[in-house]
Amino acid sequence: MERNYDMEIDALKKQMENLQNIVSPQLDELRAMVMELLPKSSTEKLKRVHIMHGMHPDSRLSAQMEELCYKTEEKGVSGLVTYLGVYNSGGRQSNWIRNSVPADELLSLIESGVASKVLACIGNSNRLAILLEILREPNTVASLVEKCGFGSTGQVYHHMKPLLAADIIMEDEHQKGIYIIQPHKVQGVIMLLAGISDMVDETYTQGTWEADEEN
Repeated sequence: MERNYDMEIDALKKQMENLQNIVSPQLDELRAMVMELLPKSSTEKLKRVHIMHGMHPDSRLSAQMEELCYKTEEKGVSGLVTYLGVYNSGGRQSNWIRNSVPADELLSLIESGVASKVLACIGNSNRLAILLEILREPNTVASLVEKCGFGSTGQVYHHMKPLLAADIIMEDEHQKGIYIIQPHKVQGVIMLLAGISDMVDETYTQGTWEADEEN
C-alpha cells in the first residue's frame, strides 16, 4: 500500500500543535513559580534616586546594584551602568568589565548619530547572518556562502563590505582568506544582543515608573 506522505506530515503538524498547546501553559506556570522564588526587593527613596534592595539572589550583585544607586544620587547623573562578560567560541575568547559607565554618555551616542550609524551597519538580516557565523568561528567566504544560504561569493562580499568598513570584522592576519570578529568588538556585539534580549523579556528589570509629584 502506497504511503500518503502529505497526510502523515499534516498529522505530525497537528500533533506538534497539540503538544505546544499543552506545554505553553506549563511553561508559563513554571516562569511564575521561578518569579515567586526570587527574593522580593524593597525600595528606599533618597532625595532623587530610589535604592533597590535585594534585587538579585546573589547578595554580591544586589550590593553592587545598591552601590550604583547611591553613586547615581551622589553624582547627580541620570544613571550608571556596570557590566561584565565572557564569550568563548571557535578557539577564541573575549572578556570584558566596565564599571559605573554614565548613562548620559551612552545616550549621547544617539545625539551624535553614532548609534544610528552602527545600527544601520549591522541592522540587516544578511549582515547579521554573516556576523553570527563569524562570531561562532572564523570563516572563509566560501563557507559563508554555504552556511548563510547565499547564491555566490559576490553576495557575501557585498554584505561584508559595511562590516569591514566599520572595523567589526577583519581578515585574520595569520590566515589569509579567513575572516574573524575584531577582538575588541566582540563585547559590543554580545552586549547589544543582551540589550535586545532585555527589550524582549523584562523579567529582570524593576523600577519606579511614576514621576514624583514634586517633579
